[in-house]
Amino acid sequence: MRASAPVPAATSPAMSRNRAARRLPAGFTLIELMVVIVIIGLVAAATLLSLGGRGKDSQLEQERDRLAALIDYVRERAALQTVEYGLRCEQGGFRFLMYDNRQARWLEDPLDDALRPRKLPAGLEVALVIEGRAIVLPRSAAAASPPAATARPAAAPTPGSDTTQLSRATQGGGVTPTPGTVPDLTPQVMLYSNGDLTSFKLTLSRTGTGRSTALTGSSAGKFEVGAIIEKPT
Repeated sequence: MRASAPVPAATSPAMSRNRAARRLPAGFTLIELMVVIVIIGLVAAATLLSLGGRGKDSQLEQERDRLAALIDYVRERAALQTVEYGLRCEQGGFRFLMYDNRQARWLEDPLDDALRPRKLPAGLEVALVIEGRAIVLPRSAAAASPPAATARPAAAPTPGSDTTQLSRATQGGGVTPTPGTVPDLTPQVMLYSNGDLTSFKLTLSRTGTGRSTALTGSSAGKFEVGAIIEKPT
């Protein structure tokens, strides 16, 4: 007599679920996750390097906005006080000056620390074009209290006057003062109390790159702030 085949034992739904769960693949381990994170970081770093550092230049943007805000502030101050102001660009920095009619010369504003001489951060350069002509910027001159001897009085600025004659600095960097005289601080850009401006283009740039931004003014008083641009080097 043939032996009958064994009858499989009945399985419950719970046992079926447990067997199916044991057949599912295991999840990622902590080490595998760390390896993936490291790989993603390396890829991101390589991507940044391949872009050549063309990301946002926060420092250049900040200096542009600071200078633009100061120019707007000085123009408002000039209109309120009916005093002529000017912007003097120098190698590595700039300063704002006011014209003193009693002394017939340009002075720093003694009542407003916001208009103190400014130095640009390392790596930034300034270039200036006045009425279509590139200006050779003078070296920074420390403004001091007037000694016994003073430099030749500067001509009183008037709207519409020839700024190239008003400013010897515009002609090529200013005149080196002799010992015992006040340095010539004649500005290149006039900020008249009636709202007029010298026609100018001031460029801030990042040394060794094609990254720059420009501030422009017209004789009609229009002042514009340009975006940061990047040109191939």
